[in-house]
Amino acid sequence: MRHKVFFRVSVLLVSIALLFGCATTGIMQEEAKEDFSLKMIETSDAHGMIFPYDFINDEQAPTSLAHVSSYVKEQRAVDGQEVLLFDNGDILQGQPIVYYYNFEKTEPTHIQARVMNYMGYDAGTVGNHDIEAGHPVYDKIDKEFNHPWLAANAVDKDTGEPYFTPYTTFTRKGAKIAVLGMITPGIPNWLPQDIWKGIRFEGMKETAEKWIPRIQEQEKPDIIVGLFHAGVDSSYGSGEGIIENASLLVAKEVPGFDVIFTGHDHKDTDMEVEGPTGSTVHVIGALDDARSVATATVEFDYSEKSGEYTTSVDGKTVMLKTKQPDQMFLNEFADAKQEVKDWVSEPIGRFTKTISTRNAMFADSAFVDLIHNVQMDITDADVSFAAPLSFDATIEQGQIRVRDMFNLYKYENLLYKMELTGKQIKDYLEYSYGGWMNTMEGPDSHMINFQTDEKGGLIWNDRYESYDLVTRYYNYDSAAGIEYTVDLSKEQGNRITIDGFTDGRPFNMDETYVVAINSYRGNGGGGHLTKGAGLPGDQLDEYVKSSTVKDLRYLLMKWIEERGTVEPQANNNWEVVPEDWVEQARETDYGLLFEGERVE
Repeated sequence: MRHKVFFRVSVLLVSIALLFGCATTGIMQEEAKEDFSLKMIETSDAHGMIFPYDFINDEQAPTSLAHVSSYVKEQRAVDGQEVLLFDNGDILQGQPIVYYYNFEKTEPTHIQARVMNYMGYDAGTVGNHDIEAGHPVYDKIDKEFNHPWLAANAVDKDTGEPYFTPYTTFTRKGAKIAVLGMITPGIPNWLPQDIWKGIRFEGMKETAEKWIPRIQEQEKPDIIVGLFHAGVDSSYGSGEGIIENASLLVAKEVPGFDVIFTGHDHKDTDMEVEGPTGSTVHVIGALDDARSVATATVEFDYSEKSGEYTTSVDGKTVMLKTKQPDQMFLNEFADAKQEVKDWVSEPIGRFTKTISTRNAMFADSAFVDLIHNVQMDITDADVSFAAPLSFDATIEQGQIRVRDMFNLYKYENLLYKMELTGKQIKDYLEYSYGGWMNTMEGPDSHMINFQTDEKGGLIWNDRYESYDLVTRYYNYDSAAGIEYTVDLSKEQGNRITIDGFTDGRPFNMDETYVVAINSYRGNGGGGHLTKGAGLPGDQLDEYVKSSTVKDLRYLLMKWIEERGTVEPQANNNWEVVPEDWVEQARETDYGLLFEGERVE
C-alpha cells in the first residue's frame, strides 16, 4: 500500500520525553478535553489560480489562493478556534503556471506543492484533472506535499489497496476527526489509459460502504468528514454504471458522515440532508478558481459525566472577492510568478485575423477549423472531430504568444487516430448536433438547444450570465474533411446529409475511415462515440489506432511556430438550413448567449 506516514510534532515530543525520562514534565500529558470550536475550510477546483493574475489573458484576477491565504490566516488567529484546511482536487490543470511545472520545469518541487505547504493544508483529495497530468506529475507531487493526498476509490490493480492514501485522522482537544477522500470515478471515460495505468476507479457509494465501518472500528472518531472530488447531481453519468457526481447520494445512503465537502462541479453548494439513520449530513462545496471557500464550523461540547463529545455543525460558503490577497504569500512566490509570466509572453507566430469561439456556436468557424486543420495535418486523417473548448474566447490578430494557446485549446487532451465507418461518423454527428441545436418549427424558434423549465421558459444561469444549455459547448463537435448539411427542420437522427469528402471522394456509409479526435472524446467523453455512434464503451480502445505523446496544445503551438504566419479561415464545409430560419434565430440566440439578454 502506497500510504504516506505522517508523524506529528506531538509524537516526536513524546519520543523525546521517553528517551530522557521526562514524563513528569507534562510533555506526556494528554491534551485536556474541553468544549471547543473547529472550523474546517475547503478549497476546490482552484485550477492553478494561485495568484490574483490571469496568465492566459494577461490581466488581474479577482480571486486566488493568495486570497484564501488571507482568509485562513484570519481564521487561525481567532482565539480558541481550531482550524483544518482541506483542498478538494483539480489543482494541476487550468492556468499556465501549473502546466509549466507539470511539463516544462519538472525537476524542482512543483509550485502547487510549495504553495500548499506554505499555506499549511492539512489534507487534500485527488481530482480528475490531477490524474490528467499523468503518472510522472501526480506521483511526484504526492511525495512533495506535507499533507496526505486522498482517494480511497482509486485502487492499485496489483495490490487491491488504495493507490493514494484513503483517509486520515486529526486529534484536537482529545476529539478525533476522520477524513475520507474520494475522486469522481468517471476518469476511464475521459482520459487515456496510460495516464492512469495500474489504477482502478471504483464507485463512491461502494467505497464509502467499505471504508466507513473500518474507520469507525479502528479510529472511533467523534466526527467523519467526506472530502469528495465529485458534485451533487447523481443523475449526470459518465458512462454505463458510473455515477460521476455521487456526493449527495453517499450522504443520503451511507451512514456515518457528519460533513461532506464537494467539488468537481464548480458549484456553490450548501445544504443539509437526512442520512440513512435519520442524522443530518451537511453537504458543502466551494466555487472554482478560489472564488469561495466552503466552511463547516463544528462545536464540540464535552461531557465530564460521559467523557465524550457531542457535536453540532454549521456549514456555509464564503465568497472571497472582497478579501485582500496575502502580501506575504505574494512576496514568497513572486519569482515563480514572474518566470511563468515571461514564459507565456514568448511569441510563437502571427495570426492574420481575429478568431472567436462565439462564431463557433452557430456555424463553421475559423477558430474550430484551425484545430481541425492541425489535427488532420498531423494524423493524415479522412475526417476530424473537434469542438470549441472555451465558451467565449477570442484571439486577436497579430502576434501570438504562448498564453494564447490556453485560449485556443483549454485542456491537455492527446490526439487519437481512430477508425470509424461512414455510418458511425454520421451517427456521431447526429448525436452532436442533436444536443447542440434545437429542432426548429420556423424562424421564431431557437437555433441553440437551450434548457427549459416545466413551463417551457429558458433557465438563467447567474454564474455564466447566460442561459443554460442542454449540452455544454465543449460537446459541440463539428467535422472537417467532409461536406455536409444540418437541417434543423428535421428531428435528431435525420438531420445530417453528407455529400462527400472535401477532396471530391465519395463518402460511403459502409466503408471505414481514419478519424482524428481528441482523447477525451475518444475515451467516451460526452457520449458521442457510445450513445451517438453506438460503440461499446468497454471496447473503445479497440478503435484507437494511435495516440500522440504530447498534448494537443503543445502540438498546436509547434504547428504555428513552424509556419510563423497563419491565416485562420473557416473551411466552409458544413452549413445549417433552412437559411432564412437560421439567420433570424442566430441573431436572437447570440444575444441570449453573449450579451446577457434576459427574457422575462
